[in-house]
This record gives sequence, C-alpha cells and structure tokens, in this order.
Amino acid sequence: MTKTATEIQKIFSDHQKDLAFIIGNGINLSFQDDNISWNDLLLDLWKKHADEPMEEIPKGISFVEFYDALGLQNVTTSGFSTQLQKDVKAKMRNWQPDDAQNLVLNKIKAYNAPILTTNFDDLIPKSMKLSPHRIPNTSFTDHYPWATYYAEKELNSPLDGFAVWYMNGMVKYHRSIKLGLSEYMGNVERARKMTNTNYGHENPELENPWLTNNTWIDIIFNKSLCIFGLSLDETEVFFRWLLIQRAKFFKRFPKYSHKGWYIMKKEDDNPSIIGKKFFLKSVGVEVIEVENYSILYNDIWK
Repeated sequence: MTKTATEIQKIFSDHQKDLAFIIGNGINLSFQDDNISWNDLLLDLWKKHADEPMEEIPKGISFVEFYDALGLQNVTTSGFSTQLQKDVKAKMRNWQPDDAQNLVLNKIKAYNAPILTTNFDDLIPKSMKLSPHRIPNTSFTDHYPWATYYAEKELNSPLDGFAVWYMNGMVKYHRSIKLGLSEYMGNVERARKMTNTNYGHENPELENPWLTNNTWIDIIFNKSLCIFGLSLDETEVFFRWLLIQRAKFFKRFPKYSHKGWYIMKKEDDNPSIIGKKFFLKSVGVEVIEVENYSILYNDIWK
C-alpha cells in the first residue's frame, strides 16, 4: 500500500510508546557520498584473499554465500575466519558518518524508541556521540554481545528507551561480526534457546508471557517494529527467522501482539518483491510503499 509522508508520520505518532526501528545499510547508502556498502567491502576482501580475479559479485549469489565461497578458497588456512573479521573491523574503523542522517536519528530519539541495526559499523553512535553500555547484571561474551548497546545514558532494560543495538555483530568486537551462513546459524541457535525458554507458555498466569532476557531479542517480541533501509530479502536468514518466531508467539498469545511495518520505495518492475510481500504479510508485517527515496529518508522524519 502506498502512503504519503504525513500518513506514515501519523502511524509513528499513534504508536509512539510502542515503537522500535530496524535499520539496514540503506541509511549509509542514502547519506554517504562515497556509498559505503557491504558489496564493496566484500569485493575488497576477495581481492585480498582470493587468487581468482573478481570485479563484481555475480548475480544469483547472496553476500553470505559469496563470503562462504571466499572461505572455501582458504579453508585450510588456520584462523582465516578470525582474520576476515579483523579485516572487516579495520576497514569499518575508517568509515565516518554523514551527520545529515541525524535528521532520521534525532526523530527516532524524540520518540524515545530503540534502534536495532543489521549493520556492523558504528556510524550511528558516532554521529550521535553515543557511548557504549551494557545492561546491568548480564553475562558477556564478545561473540554475542547482545546486552551491549550505545546510548546517552545507561538503561535497566532494552525496553526502557532510545539506544542502538546490533543484531548481527558490532565492529567494537570483531569476533561478534557474523559474515557466513554457518555464523548466522549460530545466531539462530543462540536465539532459539532464548525464545523457547522465554515464551512462558508453561505458566499461563504470567502477566506477560514473554520472560525477558535483557538482550535486544526482547525488543523484537515486545515492540511494534518499523523496518526500513533493509532489503530483507531471502539472504536475511536470521532476521527472517526471528520474524517467524515473533509471529508464532503472537498467535499463541494474541493479547500481547504488536504491529510491524516495512517501508520501502515502490518497485513495480521487481518480480522478487512479490515473494517478499507474501513473507512479510505471513509474519504480520504491513508493507508500506513510498514513491521515492526522498520521502523514505527525508520527508517522513521532518
């Protein structure tokens, strides 16, 4: 369904106390003149670590699969996966934010809503001058720093307000950066234990059937999600799996369900959009189309 900036702003204001935003690399592509991109970063890694020349990622292979193809060429190299993670960290450390993106970020901050990002970089915290924190009394592993966030102040819970959380790993901890399919499956396995334990279906008397674990996973199940700047195609294995689990939870406990919106530029000539819309409808996320990127990254945040 196509909507105007004013109509989308009304959705935000109507659900202001229940909002969380999921942001992908689209915010970098929109505001960075040099077009910081995962595509370019992967090609740089390929040129550094592969013998076969490659000027562009071929059609028909996902970024995750392309990374795994690079890993297969170096499968006998000890510590190669860790080296790639370090290479990614080194490259992203040099990235600098375009503060024009604060038009978007300051509006989200005004809603006091959390941000979850699928990016690894720290451009959002840099541009907003946020500092790292961890939820009190939580365990820590740099492989899965899911209770760690960036904010202006400390929070007692991920649901308490504005902060930036990292779903696929953060550049601060190179071992948290998930690049290949097996690593994303590790994310799924870790999250599966949390969601299975936290559904609370064995105790129907609970005031809220979700038992919090004080990681960003809590936000997925306890907030209405506005997703933008994220392709959310079939390569987004981990996040798509989370949306499926979220939908199952809401069907089991409909009283505690929350809404979801996926905002995207209208693409009438892209046949893959049909499958994406079908998936999102299946997991209870409404697709909202806008006429151009100016509406998506400027008008709705004014």
